[in-house]
Amino acid sequence: MQTDIDPRNLIGRKAFDRTGAKIGTIDEVYLDDATGVPEWAAIRTGLFSRDAFVPLEPSELIEGTLHIPFDRSLIKDAPDFGVGRHLSPDQELQLYHHYGLDVAPPPSLPDRDFGKLAGSDDN
Repeated sequence: MQTDIDPRNLIGRKAFDRTGAKIGTIDEVYLDDATGVPEWAAIRTGLFSRDAFVPLEPSELIEGTLHIPFDRSLIKDAPDFGVGRHLSPDQELQLYHHYGLDVAPPPSLPDRDFGKLAGSDDN
């Protein structure tokens, strides 16, 4: 998805699945903690129903509507974490797995010798 879009401009837009069926309306946008880039959207799927989290990365904003390349049934079955709260790394991982998306492991830190360990008797 375009990364230059202001996430506030996504709220209230209609969302459609890969077949063009309407899913609902974008309720909230969640930013990546490290980059600040919009990563997930919560889609209100009906008047009295819950929000479904969808990934923004493979989705496209076309003519003012969000097109998500997944089936409506998969979207509606996404894990429900409630809206208005921060997504934990574990919750994000569950969403990535639900949608079958690859998750890059965090870069490994180089091993470093920082001296003696606390509580050791070595001089």
